[in-house]
Amino acid sequence: MTKENVQRGRKVRLEDFIDLAKGGKKVQVKVHLRKEIVKQMGHPEETDDMSVEMDMALLIGDFDPVGLQGEGHLVTKVYGIASINETEVDEKIIRNIANERLKMDYKRLKDGRIEFVEKFF
Repeated sequence: MTKENVQRGRKVRLEDFIDLAKGGKKVQVKVHLRKEIVKQMGHPEETDDMSVEMDMALLIGDFDPVGLQGEGHLVTKVYGIASINETEVDEKIIRNIANERLKMDYKRLKDGRIEFVEKFF
């Protein structure tokens, strides 16, 4: 989230938060987790002529820095995707994978001396 990233219109990444913290700036991040339902278009196996809409669930993490000047610093990452018709067992597996991916990002943030509260799906 260097001035260069903001000025050039580049997307802000977690690495930008980490770079700021390593540069001596105190960085705090609020973590918001959510499940968002989206429609996915696909073709059924029986025919190529028709498309089918499927409801999918995205497990999303939003990382919102506290007290940084300017706007557009929110980082949003998708940690898991599943059909809303998954079995309970499959849903649990997908949620566990999403949490493991989230833990990897939490470790990066901790190593970068960024303050936040861990949350899980």
